Amino acid sequence: MATPEFGPDTKNAALIEMRREAMRLLASADARALAQRVAALGDLPAHDNVRRPESGLVMVRGRIGGDGAPFNLGEASVSRAAVRLASGELGFGYALGRDTEKARLIALCDALIQSEAYRDAVADRVLSPVRAEREAQEKLSRERTAATRVEFFTLVRGED
Repeated sequence: MATPEFGPDTKNAALIEMRREAMRLLASADARALAQRVAALGDLPAHDNVRRPESGLVMVRGRIGGDGAPFNLGEASVSRAAVRLASGELGFGYALGRDTEKARLIALCDALIQSEAYRDAVADRVLSPVRAEREAQEKLSRERTAATRVEFFTLVRGED
């Protein structure tokens, strides 16, 4: 049996999966709506910036056909931040673009998810609405794509 220091920690597997989904959702969220939702959580615990929000560049790598040799596609702007709650939880946030406040809010949400006192509130008031908006956008995109679908058919000529 593996110890938590060196192997998988099944006790925290659900929390890790929740944090992964939260990062996926929050990275695609609208920054203004995210700020409003975090503000709607009410009194937040004291927190400090471990890594002040900053922007930088990352190299985007690509592969032809998904499995070819990797190549440098270009650079993308990314913002990152790290926040520590007074109770010790450490949250990280990354967002494409130069919106450092969005990265800070994502880091704050990540830290709050790790806190048992705030986990359910963040899930209900932040993550659920973001998930619903994302699903609505994906549905609209699928409907728009389906509206442009062209059905091809061939008529058999009777000259055989």
